[in-house]
Amino acid sequence: MDRKYRRKTPEEILAEIERLKRGKLKVYIGSAPGVGKTYRMLEEARELKRKGIDVVIGLIETHQRQETEQLVIGLEIIPKKTILYKGRTLEEMNKDAIIKRAPEVVLIDELAHSNVPTSSNEKRYMDIEDILQKGIHVISAVNIQHLESVHDIVQQITGVKVRERIPDCFLHQADEIILVDVSPELLIKRLKEGKIYHSSKIEQSLNHFFTKSNLGALRELSLRELANDVDNRLGYNQSPTGITEVIMVCVQNNESAEKLIRRGWRIASRLKTKLIILHISREASMNRKPDERKKIKEWRKLATQFNAQFIVEPLNKRNIATAITDVAIKKNVTQLILGQSARNRWEELIKGSIVDHIMRHSLGIDIHIVSYHK
Repeated sequence: MDRKYRRKTPEEILAEIERLKRGKLKVYIGSAPGVGKTYRMLEEARELKRKGIDVVIGLIETHQRQETEQLVIGLEIIPKKTILYKGRTLEEMNKDAIIKRAPEVVLIDELAHSNVPTSSNEKRYMDIEDILQKGIHVISAVNIQHLESVHDIVQQITGVKVRERIPDCFLHQADEIILVDVSPELLIKRLKEGKIYHSSKIEQSLNHFFTKSNLGALRELSLRELANDVDNRLGYNQSPTGITEVIMVCVQNNESAEKLIRRGWRIASRLKTKLIILHISREASMNRKPDERKKIKEWRKLATQFNAQFIVEPLNKRNIATAITDVAIKKNVTQLILGQSARNRWEELIKGSIVDHIMRHSLGIDIHIVSYHK
């Protein structure tokens, strides 16, 4: 039967009804701090209010910028809640108060923020998801460096390891994404004028994160990511060959594992296909060392963010190459991603190359070798 005329199942109808109940998410995304995301959010909020739409501020970070603070005047603000944590009184967005107030639209800044550990949700984007489920529309903002899949690229560009990150799947479910873009020259000028950070931080920022080369590279990255998102929404990334690709990433206990997972997801995302993450364990689950248990937990969490299948395969007297090949064949893998081998040339001559083994014992699998730089 033609898929176009197939009758929907009751489960599909219920899922569609739930999607219609959900609030809409709009995200302003920028290449760096200070491009004007919060300013644009507040401008939109004021315009919505002029049109008679019930809009409130759930959380806004003005960073004491006078121009931004002026736009807050006249807009309703939901008071933050205070949390006592380790002898300190901290403030967080009050998700429950927003839901109780039930506005049509709420502004929530700093999308990638990590909540106080005692909060009901670990991350702010999770709070936003709860708000969206109540049918409240959300306008939020984030910078490109906080996107999980580009973490390694941003670290390579800037030398900064970004701690607060959001899963790509959350951003991709946004109903609208707006790029807020300014040139590196203008951004540096704004920084020098004290419109981004306090004067005490300006010199350090100019010499580290806010260099012209860094800002140019981040701007290019944000433009490319937005273009890819548009292509995905329009369906331009379908495989031209019609072949169903299956991407598998192999991770072991080294620092390159998360980099490999992100690289795998980026390939799978562009091909709009399935991602598998494989770890070959030398020990049975009860005998694994605490370090391996911790790593497996972290990889499983990352796999969940990327909607990937995570497999822990016991070695069971096989060599690693055979174990990888067995899983690849079983799962109909078409592209395999491996980290650069830690073996030296002598070990490869004696024990054989993992890549050579996989190529000899499987057909039709493309192998990507990702280099590891500390």
